[in-house]
Amino acid sequence: MKAAIVTAIGKSPVLGEFHEPSAIPGAEVITVSAAALSQFSKSRSTGRHYSSEDAFPVVAGADGVGRTEDGRRVYFVLPEAPYGALAEKCLVLTKQCVEVPDDLDDVTAAAIANPGMSAWAALVERAALQPGETVLVNGATGSAGHVAVQLAKYLGAGKVIATGRNEEELQELLSWGADVVIPFSLGVLHPSGAKHYEQALKEVFAVGIHVVIDYLWGESARTIIVAIAKAVEDATPVRFVHVGGASGDEDISLPGAALRSSAIQLMGSGLKSLPLPKLFDSIRRILKAVGPAKLRITTKIMPLSEIEEAWKEPGKPRIVITV
Repeated sequence: MKAAIVTAIGKSPVLGEFHEPSAIPGAEVITVSAAALSQFSKSRSTGRHYSSEDAFPVVAGADGVGRTEDGRRVYFVLPEAPYGALAEKCLVLTKQCVEVPDDLDDVTAAAIANPGMSAWAALVERAALQPGETVLVNGATGSAGHVAVQLAKYLGAGKVIATGRNEEELQELLSWGADVVIPFSLGVLHPSGAKHYEQALKEVFAVGIHVVIDYLWGESARTIIVAIAKAVEDATPVRFVHVGGASGDEDISLPGAALRSSAIQLMGSGLKSLPLPKLFDSIRRILKAVGPAKLRITTKIMPLSEIEEAWKEPGKPRIVITV
C-alpha cells in the first residue's frame, strides 16, 4: 500500500510502499480517507514526542478519519506501530476509534478533532469552565487557539480574550468569538515587549480573569502569570492550563513571588494529564459540537502523493492529507 514512511528519528516522511496491516483481536483495520498534519502528529511520527515509538521504519500520522471493515466511519488516534494514519490503511485499537457524526465531512473531522479535543479537555475537564467566566487564550492565532476561542464562547464564557503575535489575525478573531484582543511582541528584538504586554494584561485582569488556556509557554506565559499576581484581587483563584509549547521554549524563569502572592492554579492538559477515556470523550463531544457551535477551522487539502511537499507547509492553514 502507499504510505508516508519515516526511516529514522527526526527524518521527514517519504512516499513509498509499506505492507498492509492484518486484523488482530481488539483492533480495527481502517481504510483511511483523511489525516491532518498537526504538530503532535509530526513530532510523534518523527520520534520527537514523549509518546513516540523508537523503532523505525514507521508510517507517519497520529490520527485521521476512515472506515472500518464493517463500514463505520470513524475518527481514530494512535494507530498501532508501525502503522500510521498517512497511508491507505492502518491498524487501530477499537477503543481508540470514535464514530463521526453523519453531518460532519471527513476533512473537517480530521482537521478539528485534535485541536478541538485539546480545547475541550482544557476548558471542561481541567479548567471546569463555568458560564459567565472570563477566559484568556494565549496563542489564539494558531489552529488550536482558533478552536479554543470559539469553543469557550459556545460553552458560555462571559468574555474571551485572545492574545498572540499577529495583530491582523487577532483582529479577525473578533468575528470568531473573541471579545478582546491583545497583541504582543517579545524577545531580544523587543526589549520593552514584556513590559507592554504585562501592562495590557493587568488592565483587563483588573476587571476579572478566571481561566487561561496557554498554547505557547515561554516568555508570554511567564508574563501572564506575573500579571495575574500583580492585578488579580487577593485570594481570587485563576486556573492556568498549559496545553502546548508553540513558542519553542520548554523552560521559563518563574519568580516564586508570583505564586506566593496569588491564588493561581497551574496545571497541564494533554496525554497522561487526563485518562484516555476522558480524552476520547472530549473527542466525541467536540465532533458532536461542530454543527451546533458552528465551529470553523481553516484547511488546505493535499493528496498523499504530495506528502513530502505537504510536510514542509506552515501550520496555518491546517494541512489535511487525503488518501
